[in-house]
Amino acid sequence: MTSVNPVTLEVIRHAIISITDQIDANITRTAFSPYIYEYKDFAVGITDENGQLIAQSTGGMPVFVADSVGMAVKDALDIYGRDRLFPGDVIVCNHAAVQGQHLNNTVMHTPIFASGELVGFFAINVHWIDIGGAAVGAITFRTTDIFMEGLQLRTVKLWSKGEPVEEVYRIIESNTRFPAELMGDIAAQLGGCVLGRKLTSGLIEKYGVAIFKAAIQIILDQSEAATRAKISAIPDGTYAAEAFLDNDGVSEARIPIKVIVIVDGDEMTIDYRDMAPQVGTCINSGRFGGGQTTARVAFKYLIATDEPANEGTYRPLKLNLPDGTILSAEPTAAMGLYPVPFPTVIDAIIKALEPALPERVTGAHFGTYSSFRLLGKRPNGQIFNANDSGHGGWGACATHDGAGPFRTMAHGDTRIIPVELQESLYPMRIEEFALREDSAGPGTFRGGMGFRKRYAVLGPCSLWANFDRIACPPWGVRGGGAAKPGEVRVLKKGETEPQIFYKSEGTELDAGDLIFVETGGGGGYGPPSDRATDLVARDLQRGYISPEAAARDYGLTVEPDGGLTRHGQRVA
Repeated sequence: MTSVNPVTLEVIRHAIISITDQIDANITRTAFSPYIYEYKDFAVGITDENGQLIAQSTGGMPVFVADSVGMAVKDALDIYGRDRLFPGDVIVCNHAAVQGQHLNNTVMHTPIFASGELVGFFAINVHWIDIGGAAVGAITFRTTDIFMEGLQLRTVKLWSKGEPVEEVYRIIESNTRFPAELMGDIAAQLGGCVLGRKLTSGLIEKYGVAIFKAAIQIILDQSEAATRAKISAIPDGTYAAEAFLDNDGVSEARIPIKVIVIVDGDEMTIDYRDMAPQVGTCINSGRFGGGQTTARVAFKYLIATDEPANEGTYRPLKLNLPDGTILSAEPTAAMGLYPVPFPTVIDAIIKALEPALPERVTGAHFGTYSSFRLLGKRPNGQIFNANDSGHGGWGACATHDGAGPFRTMAHGDTRIIPVELQESLYPMRIEEFALREDSAGPGTFRGGMGFRKRYAVLGPCSLWANFDRIACPPWGVRGGGAAKPGEVRVLKKGETEPQIFYKSEGTELDAGDLIFVETGGGGGYGPPSDRATDLVARDLQRGYISPEAAARDYGLTVEPDGGLTRHGQRVA
């Protein structure tokens, strides 16, 4: 094997991540739709010549780069072979049979050549905002198969040998309700691929193909060794946990989420043998975009916290996943809302390891996509789709309170779209945006907080909302309490009592109506009775908890002068 100077190794290790981060920033600057340039629903990765992930952008969506990038590259290698991949090729793929996620998630990748040799691929997965289908954005609980959900692109060349394939561009542009925004996002995605390819190729040329490949092998092996060492420190055993989703969006039946975690020496197996079977609505995902993705995200969060996300890190992670579950559905199953189960699955894996890792587990996070959007038409007849997302509280841990409001563990660094931008683009006015009092689960360390948001509707539109985990709220660990789940309330103009929604499709709204969105908090860690009094006093002062919550959860009474007593005794 080619030897690599330690300094060169570190330069290459950090350079490949730096390149993906640079492209991440470039896409943020150049994309057309706020779902990309503000919310950041995309991820950037580099694979080797076989499709193995070797680097990903620091803030990329975990559910994208964990599997879909590599699977798209591997499909291109299967279809074209190395002999039909050329410099200047750019390939797109969103096929459910390949990536196992909804069709909006489209991987664009381009081969990286250095010294005439295929060395790897630069790949970017971007959520295309609309690709046809039965609903705007291709997302509705009412779809029953993948064919209702929009345009499928099974590994086709968007550019061939440096020239655009105009026919493919025309097909894409003719299958979206938002051609200007989508084609602008695609141009940003393409620019990222081309520049990323150039930068990576330049890095390889600088040190030589042999040195680069040897360095990558060392990096992967080191990641594997570090992860195996962490698993080895966990007591061997079989650990299990379960939770559930409220329903599949149409029926009222609960969806059981059952996981088994097996630790054996320096390997860990995530066992989904008892996972709920695939359903007739669109919350299914495929094996590589669902079961493997959730296992990898939970594993990275709890075990491989300090390791880069690459194939070496995941080598000790094994998967037992029978066909036909909601995480290993048939390729023709509806997948428009494929990630709905993910936060709960990830939470359940962490919960399972509570006996083995009491100092590392956290309370459950708010654990639901808490998606919210308004659909309608502008005065000029153009459709608008105002996507917003609920950011909620994460669970507390053994050393500090939970964080938040953040997006779920399946999202990574996706951000809140600024109020000013929403108001300038869509017929809404946001009248309140604040932390939600009493949303966090109590504990020695309390969970993170959700938020509340009040929208005033300025024109006719319809409401789409998706909140879950109402009957299975974010639990605490090690004696901590559960957090509040989220909800959406609509107060129609002229009425006094709001309607409560958890899932809504097509609720008609008019100017003057008010929408109240409240997101869930995170579960607590440790008995609430052990929480330091000064921390309870601080939370009261800041409005994080109410006097009623202080009395109920912590046994502390707020006196008229603002002091705290317990059983009549002054404590603060």
